[in-house]
Amino acid sequence: MDAHDDVIMDGEDHRMTDGPLASNGFRDATTGESSLETTNVQSTAGTSKGEEEEEEEGGSSSQLVYPEHFRRRGLLPTGCCYDDRMKLHANADFGPNPHHPEDPSRIEHIMQTFKKAGLVFTGSDAELARIIKTEPTKYMWRIPARPATKEEICMVHHPRHYLWVEELSRKSTQELRHLSAIMDQGRDSLYVGSMTYEASLISAGGAIETCKSVVTGVVKNAFAIIRPPGHHAEYDQPMGFCLFNNVPIAAKICQADYPDLCRKILILDWDVHHGNGIQNLFYDDPNILYISLHVYRNGEFYPGKPDNPMTPDGGIEHCGAGPGLGKNVNIGWHDQGMGDGEYMAAFQKIVMPIAHEFNPDLVIISAGFDAAAGDELGACFVTPACYAHMTHMLMSLAGGKVAVCLEGGYDLEAISKSALAVAQTLMGEPPPKMEIPKISREAAKVLAKVQAYHAPYWECMRPGVVDVQELQLQDSSRLHDVVRRAQRQVLSEKHGMLPLYIQRDVLYKSFENQVLVTRGISEARRLLVIVHDPPELHAQPDPLDNRVEPHNAWVTDGVLRYIDWAISKDFAVMDINVPHYITHPEDTDAYTPRADERTLQAQIQDLMCYIWDNYLQLYDCVEDIFLMGVGNAYLGIKMLLIYRPDVKRRVSGVVNFVNGALRPVKSDVDTELSQWYKNNSQVYVTNDHACWADADLARKVLKRRFGNVIRSEAKGLSAMMATHFQDVQQFILERMTPPEEVGETTEEEKA
Repeated sequence: MDAHDDVIMDGEDHRMTDGPLASNGFRDATTGESSLETTNVQSTAGTSKGEEEEEEEGGSSSQLVYPEHFRRRGLLPTGCCYDDRMKLHANADFGPNPHHPEDPSRIEHIMQTFKKAGLVFTGSDAELARIIKTEPTKYMWRIPARPATKEEICMVHHPRHYLWVEELSRKSTQELRHLSAIMDQGRDSLYVGSMTYEASLISAGGAIETCKSVVTGVVKNAFAIIRPPGHHAEYDQPMGFCLFNNVPIAAKICQADYPDLCRKILILDWDVHHGNGIQNLFYDDPNILYISLHVYRNGEFYPGKPDNPMTPDGGIEHCGAGPGLGKNVNIGWHDQGMGDGEYMAAFQKIVMPIAHEFNPDLVIISAGFDAAAGDELGACFVTPACYAHMTHMLMSLAGGKVAVCLEGGYDLEAISKSALAVAQTLMGEPPPKMEIPKISREAAKVLAKVQAYHAPYWECMRPGVVDVQELQLQDSSRLHDVVRRAQRQVLSEKHGMLPLYIQRDVLYKSFENQVLVTRGISEARRLLVIVHDPPELHAQPDPLDNRVEPHNAWVTDGVLRYIDWAISKDFAVMDINVPHYITHPEDTDAYTPRADERTLQAQIQDLMCYIWDNYLQLYDCVEDIFLMGVGNAYLGIKMLLIYRPDVKRRVSGVVNFVNGALRPVKSDVDTELSQWYKNNSQVYVTNDHACWADADLARKVLKRRFGNVIRSEAKGLSAMMATHFQDVQQFILERMTPPEEVGETTEEEKA
């Protein structure tokens, strides 16, 4: 076979060769040699009409030239770069189990899937000539892979790193096995073999030729099926299955060779692992926008924390440096398990707005498919349809100049189906219809934080994001503190209520002004203790700039009517406001999520037990204590009943309004607690609560440990409290100790 043939070995061991390796766009060399082959038809972008006529006179090779009359960008084909020789990179240290996640057959599986789906031509030479002449976009146009040169590699990597990889080709099998055994663990996570150097050169060269073909208009877009992957490789060291960092090498060469066509490049990395190598190579580069969607898990997920603490990792707070500030966007998920909803939301809220504002000349996708559903290493659930939609959105950038370069992905079926969906979209097929799931609450928080971090650098990220540090310099206060101060003033003026001092350092700082009581509470006969969420805020932002104006915002406090009524009935009242977040002066985040349930539970348990031990149980005059929980804060009622067993002897009734998690009240110590709670409570649950959507859940919440659960006809917390105001009054009045039993003077006796 001639050295200039399009070498596709399908598992055969062929020697390395230099020079052009493909002679046409579609031919599959596994079908045999072709009489139509030529050695110089890699790119026809600059071929003149006269040259084409000369070729046609000289022989049949011109039949394989892309037709000039089709040379409009919309009629250009999609490119495909593949070379079987990249499979020669294999683990020299087989060990007891030869399988490795970075399996050489990964690329072959993808290519075979493309063939079966009819994306790659496998017919006769005569049919090929006809298709190129009449339907040149029907199949993928073959882009030849070639070894990258040392000069190309060293545009990104240190020469010592290149020499280290080159030296692998001269090591003995025993040395390679020993090296693999040492390096294929921890953060290095790398194996090597006798052909690793050669395969790595072709992988990098394939990325280069793919990107150059897209930039110069030989193809409209392209998919490089290459390995070993590259995005973990650092400037001076390999890691994470990666030897040379393919995408940065290709990006640098395109910028150098085509400065007028390719100045600004977007690298979108959707591999489930953070592309630490790409980030660090371009961290201060203003002309490379690197956006990475990956699992971060507080820095615990691979590649984890760098050895040098000064080196940035995949955390969302790392936004670039110097002239590249804002050009590094990390969308680091809090955990595995992300799916279509999270990835589509990330694209719609972060990726595409920033990408459009950046306005790149070329888009390169570092396409790892280990976030795909079925990949055990990534443990996420992104479907092929989602990959298609993300690709389609990226095709709206850079005049459609998109180059896809394979990175990770270790389940052969998942990687093949996902790659196929991307390739079909590149070729012009509409992305399939898909149902987009709701995004998880934690993932939404991640996206909000990413937006806040990048608001200083991107106009599109600024709506709805405030500069907290600037506001603090202007003596601003968080609105929830302002609202609570207003509540205190209203309750003080109306009912003479005062703050209750919490004599503990941590609790005092957290609940200053949050616990209010009526005067003379210790001498009262009846007491209503209300544990509630802050008032609900409603606002209609300005449609242009998202600004919230006071006259377009409202505060709804459903608790006030209950306080007014209780005081009118000679109740003392303890009003406990449980904020979703405790203000700290040093906080500068524009978006601060609510406290998680574990934090809230620990804090509210401490508070409720302190109030009971130091106040409520000491009020000997009180004959009737009623507890009311509102919103998530009703967790405080649960904690008090469980951790202070004597409470139920003093409490006459419990009323709860629930719009969030419905929590059971049970105790291993007090086996009668759940039944007591069932007999002495009214637990109103909003009509649209998730428990009513499932028959099994609906039956479950009727068990005694959830209390006397009542499905409200109202939706929303405030609406529910208003709807059941009369019912709650009746419930409390019926359970009050009769006046004659507590020695009170009745109305008849007064008369």
